[in-house]
Amino acid sequence: RNIRRTYSEDYIKFGFTGQEKEVVDLPQCVICFKVLGNDSMMPAKLKLHLEKCHPNLLQKDKDYSERQLSGLKQQRLDSTSAFYNKKSNAVHASCIVAYKVTQAKKLHTIVEQLVLPCAKEMAWLVLVEEVARKLNDISVSNDTVLRQINEISQNISEQVVDEIKKSPLFAIQLDESTDVTLCSQLSVFAQYMIEGDFKDKFLFCKTLDTTTKAQDVMEIVNLFQVHGLDWVNLVGVTTNGTPAMLGSRSGFQMLVKQRAQMVTRAHCFIHREALASKTWPDQLNVILKGLVKVVNDIKSSARNTRLFKRFCLDGDCQQGMYSEFFNRERRRRIYFSRLKELAYLVDIFGILNKQNLQLQGKGANLFSHQSIIKAFLDKLEFWIVSVESNNLVQFPYADAMLGEKETIQMQILEHLRKLRDEFQRYFPEVDRTRDGLSFIRNPFTTDVNSVPEDLQEEFLDLKNDFAGVYTEKLWASMTRSYPNLSAHAVRFLLPFASTYM
Repeated sequence: RNIRRTYSEDYIKFGFTGQEKEVVDLPQCVICFKVLGNDSMMPAKLKLHLEKCHPNLLQKDKDYSERQLSGLKQQRLDSTSAFYNKKSNAVHASCIVAYKVTQAKKLHTIVEQLVLPCAKEMAWLVLVEEVARKLNDISVSNDTVLRQINEISQNISEQVVDEIKKSPLFAIQLDESTDVTLCSQLSVFAQYMIEGDFKDKFLFCKTLDTTTKAQDVMEIVNLFQVHGLDWVNLVGVTTNGTPAMLGSRSGFQMLVKQRAQMVTRAHCFIHREALASKTWPDQLNVILKGLVKVVNDIKSSARNTRLFKRFCLDGDCQQGMYSEFFNRERRRRIYFSRLKELAYLVDIFGILNKQNLQLQGKGANLFSHQSIIKAFLDKLEFWIVSVESNNLVQFPYADAMLGEKETIQMQILEHLRKLRDEFQRYFPEVDRTRDGLSFIRNPFTTDVNSVPEDLQEEFLDLKNDFAGVYTEKLWASMTRSYPNLSAHAVRFLLPFASTYM
């Protein structure tokens, strides 16, 4: 039987270093440069070579052999040579710089024009001139940086695709937008399971050269089949609310449904929240349009912007443009006869902005976003009851109107009720209890009777195994121990809740 021996650093005391050839370690003498076979990679045979070929060097210490090894590396042309390592480090540094430039979204030419000259100046001033000269080995030309960015991009894409292939299920998120050059860009992100946790990564970005119909989007997304990704494993697709994406007959999500029967289709929560928030009573809508016109007039002129900034500084206020209009009450009364409605607008915009921020950020899922919307609907019901009792404490600017509360009470009630109705219309799933899914949120407080019958036994085992574990990590780590239960939960946790990234 052939035994493949490996090189040990201790063999240098016999005057031998290691050389790799076709995945096999071979001993090489650092004195005569002779390369022996792999079967000689053992102390007795290496020492025998030293005794027979270099008997006059038997008394030399380990340091002598290491000095000989240093000279050998200078002459080598393989991956262990000093020349190779020097060039390899320079290429590595060049790739890192190219990667950082891409992350910062800067021009490729900035490396050659600014980054490297500055690095050399800093090295010369802080370290020594020799270090600065070594930086000249780093290639940073425009073409080199561009080529490295493309290679890095291709490598990252291959890594992501390989990880998705290892995941039993995955979900995608699509966002189609038009840039400043009127070019339609389609960005696709993927979320999948890897090493017992969820991970979301950028998959690709392609341009839509002509139309942006559902079939055009489908042709581009279908490219991931080239990489061996299977539609059957797709469990979630999240898009914005355009007809091309959500059309009931020929929309992109319907086309996906034809290929992936088990897919969960989602309309971006942030987009729906923005649409639901646009409902206003007639009187408030008139004031809002006037306010928007004033703000646009200020922001459209550099002179007006500077004057308004000075006006705000004189008022010593730091609460944003809408708040500034209200905080300068004495001056505002000169220009506005409907200050009480403006006060309520300041309050409600602050609330809506806060909620919108809650829906942004990574690490969210359909359940967490549903909880945010459900909490807001509960607040709306509470505010309606409070306003009916002439209690405006939840709206501090409107509450400060004192004697004028009664005159805006009906307008506030009308708006809150419209807002509630619109949110219920755009988020029907919040009020609809989905049978068999309550255990996904918190499996340790859920009654077994609410779990599908075919999953109840696994659920009871799980319920008594763990407690207080992060939801996504819990279900992702249970794929082997509780395969059926985990697969059922992951199908609803993987889909993106929004197109925010």
